[in-house]
Amino acid sequence: MIRRATRAAAALAAAALLLTACSGGESGSGGDGPGGEPQKGGTVHMLQNADFSYLDPARGWDGGVNAFYRLIYRGLTMQAAGDAEDPNAVVPDMAESLGTASEDGLTWTYTLKEGLKFDSGDPITSAELKFGISRAWDPEIGIGSPWLRNTIEAPEDYKGPYQSGEHPGIETPDERTIVFHLKAPFPEFDNVVAQVNAVPFPVGTGAGDEFIKDVIASGPYTLESYTPGSSIKLVRNEHWDQATDDVRKAYPDAWDFEIGLEGATIDERLLAGQGSDVNAISGKIQPATLARLQSPELQDRVVSAEAYCVTYMGMDTTQAPFDKLEVRQAMNYAVDRTSLQTASGGTQLALPATTIIPDAVNGHKDFDLYPSEGNNGDSEKARELLESVGLGGGFSFVLDIRSNPIMQAQAESIQQALAKIDVEVELNVIDTSTFYETIGTPSQMHDAAITGWCPDWASSSSTMVPPLVDGRVITEKGNTNIAQINDAGLNARIDEIRAMTDLGAANVEWGEFDEEVMALAPIVPLLQEPSVFLPGENIAGYIPNTSMTDLTIIGLSDPSRG
Repeated sequence: MIRRATRAAAALAAAALLLTACSGGESGSGGDGPGGEPQKGGTVHMLQNADFSYLDPARGWDGGVNAFYRLIYRGLTMQAAGDAEDPNAVVPDMAESLGTASEDGLTWTYTLKEGLKFDSGDPITSAELKFGISRAWDPEIGIGSPWLRNTIEAPEDYKGPYQSGEHPGIETPDERTIVFHLKAPFPEFDNVVAQVNAVPFPVGTGAGDEFIKDVIASGPYTLESYTPGSSIKLVRNEHWDQATDDVRKAYPDAWDFEIGLEGATIDERLLAGQGSDVNAISGKIQPATLARLQSPELQDRVVSAEAYCVTYMGMDTTQAPFDKLEVRQAMNYAVDRTSLQTASGGTQLALPATTIIPDAVNGHKDFDLYPSEGNNGDSEKARELLESVGLGGGFSFVLDIRSNPIMQAQAESIQQALAKIDVEVELNVIDTSTFYETIGTPSQMHDAAITGWCPDWASSSSTMVPPLVDGRVITEKGNTNIAQINDAGLNARIDEIRAMTDLGAANVEWGEFDEEVMALAPIVPLLQEPSVFLPGENIAGYIPNTSMTDLTIIGLSDPSRG
């Protein structure tokens, strides 16, 4: 995702992006991770295959880059630390407390802490926060998280601060107070201002491509150097005050991100643990490496995490042949999820998915509207559906995928399954660093795409299904509804459930809604993907999370090593 899915998260975002869940797996929450207690000092190394999507948080929005943003940016609220009792909770960050809602739920007010500063030493006030948040409306820059735009009242023709000036839906009555006016009551608004694009910037900065290779940090680290596709080096932001930050521990003196490595190379380096690699972390290990993790000397380092994301195939419902319900249902019947599981590394790294909401996410309902024996696909039923709309002879379509070996294996599995019903699938391979932007631009996405989605906040399912099917959030860029389905009944149900103040009851309804969506089959759920990780032996405080691992609590057991 992204959220990855994210914002997705997404489940298979760039190989180093520590992705797919929203709470720790076998390592558990509330612990120190496999390396014991972190100490101040040293450099943590991140080994990764692909570059982050964007340094600019108004543009980026996936599980890996969201984790990176926590090191350099701050917002009013944020997801709790990965070792918290409830790591999925939302807690205050720059705000003194969570927001105060008006009686009608249309106004939310926050008060900023004192002593907040940018890496320049300049103060952060409500004006800088308002400006930074308003960048989400810029039609070119604001292609990341849509939640600010979806919830905060603004004129239809408002195009961000560079084109339209100050945001009329956000008030700043004084330097420490910020007030948001909403389109409709949204009980989870504290989660909205925890999104990565709800961060401050000095007024007037960040236009055009200014933040493509540079940052203005408000978090504990700032950018020392960035070579796109090769390396990112972060050092301490001397103007960040730990006394104002209850979540980020910021143990290392520096972070060194090494980009452009092959997955197999990363695994070999982590297995060998030579030199600075004892201080290294990365994304999930490659399927071919699994068997080698059984050795006794590695067992204490191996950590796993549950699947909080879904990998799926989205189909463009506005264009033939996927404008026909029967065709979309046929795709759901035809896919061979057992083959997909094998292509993804086996049962330790992949589980068949028949729902959008994963088992581990609050609100999951267990159902399968398109069953097949052994999850091997039902070609006969799929062909019957195609014949019912005059497509018994098959058809062809183009499937967008990332330049990632596992995703390519998944795509080939789909090719083979659909060939049984005479459907030819042409693969369009897109570089990982531009994949999400491409499929999030309807004019650039082809007939279908394999991607993933994670909840933007894991305390409920409100961000798991709606972003994928709400017809009112289809945008020219940064589009999350890649199926482009715009169904009045689904849209109304989203509003109905979101208005519920009993979040437990709402989660039950989101499970029902998941089934209602799948009856219309705009997507094909493919897999839930738990992950296995191998941190360097000197890494401490490491609690991997398949949606967003909390980098801000990671450190080294012995900062003098490596």
